[in-house]
Amino acid sequence: MKKTWLLLLSYLVAGIAQASLFVPMHLTDMNGNGKKIGTVRIDDTIYGLILTPKLKDLPPGIHGFHIHAFPMCEHDGMAAGGHLDPDKTNQHRGPYEHGHLGDLPVLIVDARGHATLPVLAPRLKLYHLKGKALMIHAGADNYSDLPEKLGGGGARIACGLIPYH
Repeated sequence: MKKTWLLLLSYLVAGIAQASLFVPMHLTDMNGNGKKIGTVRIDDTIYGLILTPKLKDLPPGIHGFHIHAFPMCEHDGMAAGGHLDPDKTNQHRGPYEHGHLGDLPVLIVDARGHATLPVLAPRLKLYHLKGKALMIHAGADNYSDLPEKLGGGGARIACGLIPYH
């Protein structure tokens, strides 16, 4: 099933990708230049953005995955500010409902610490991301502010700067 899904998504990306960019990802630290753990390819399609991670050395499990407002990874990722929210909704509602535009589908990391499964963010286009930060959180995300604020994702464990061009 997983191979079929990946093959289908590969054909989708190959057939309708309009533009792509690669975001280098690093573990967070105080200086914003922790160990490089791979890249996330972002393809702009007619269906939204497809984010394809090629990451390693992450804790296995489900992790919150978001676009943050500022292109900074310093101070353990806190310099990136909050989730991208240009409409000022102040609501954490996930990638499919009106709320933070930066809410992405969760990132799934396998037992070896690798993340390779693509996610689709239907509300986003590349122009929304330019000059922002891509963030991976320590915990999962329930797309609600209850019982914990911002879905309970917790600490920011990896960050990547999205270029302006």
